[in-house]
Amino acid sequence: MDLDAVRTFVAAADAGQFQDAAAALAITQQAVSKRIAALERDLEVRLFTRTARGIQLTIDGQAFLPHARELLRVEKRADASVRPGRRALRVDVVNRRIAAAVLLHDFYRLHPEIDLDVVTLDIGVAAAIAEVEAGTIDATFHAVTVPAAHLPRPIRTTRVIDEPHQLLVGPRHPLAGAAAVTPAQLAGHRIWMPGMAPGTEWAAYYVELAAAFGLTIDMVGPVFGNEALLAEIADSAELATLVGEGSRYLWPDSYDLRRIPVRNPAPIYPMSLIWHADNPHPGLAELSDYFRTRFRPHRPDAETPGSTVWLPDWQ
Repeated sequence: MDLDAVRTFVAAADAGQFQDAAAALAITQQAVSKRIAALERDLEVRLFTRTARGIQLTIDGQAFLPHARELLRVEKRADASVRPGRRALRVDVVNRRIAAAVLLHDFYRLHPEIDLDVVTLDIGVAAAIAEVEAGTIDATFHAVTVPAAHLPRPIRTTRVIDEPHQLLVGPRHPLAGAAAVTPAQLAGHRIWMPGMAPGTEWAAYYVELAAAFGLTIDMVGPVFGNEALLAEIADSAELATLVGEGSRYLWPDSYDLRRIPVRNPAPIYPMSLIWHADNPHPGLAELSDYFRTRFRPHRPDAETPGSTVWLPDWQ
């Protein structure tokens, strides 16, 4: 159905005169008549009758009018859904508990006028870049494991998060009372991280971390969700896991879990914001500026003698 004809019909119905409808639409009266005639042919009914005072809706015209108004409302909504700045900015955070999701929530608190569509694709960096390039998402957060020159030409990245690690243990774990631990102290302890998908950048990171410090990181076993993982760790004197310092976990007080900083060196997981250079959404510029201006590369703690950091080789 020709929406210009529908729009002309509604304007004529509201005005009661073809001449007034023409003025409202900035077209000629002849164009109004042609559009209405074409719509009547399409619908196979008469929509107006002419009177001494102008035009009057027929019964069919009265029946069609509310649906015509709804067609125009739907057209506006469809247009707004894809116009830059009108549709929601779609951002992939991989997982809603990690630092990227927490910081994105902070961004939204500062910019509630920017509509966000937050998704969790739970895919590796290469697949996520493909989604950005295809326009499925506006931006994503990942550790970028290759030089920028090896990325698709329109893809842009900037490092925006350096996240230190913490050891998460239950109250009966041998390290539960420690104020901080070193990677060397973790050697010989079972670090349980089930469901780590092979081929992802985070799996590659932990494989490299384990090799660098002789750690035992157990990635096998079924995944029953965070709640089950936390319950197992709380009940165990042997199990531990690594979590990001900025990640968000909740558990019952009865678990008495401990989050212990890992230092000297502090393993750092680097995350970048990834977007398409030609994406015109104004919210994307705000998002990029927010993360870039607040980012400070994680450095050794000046108050802790001998403090150092560890980054994977690809950084």
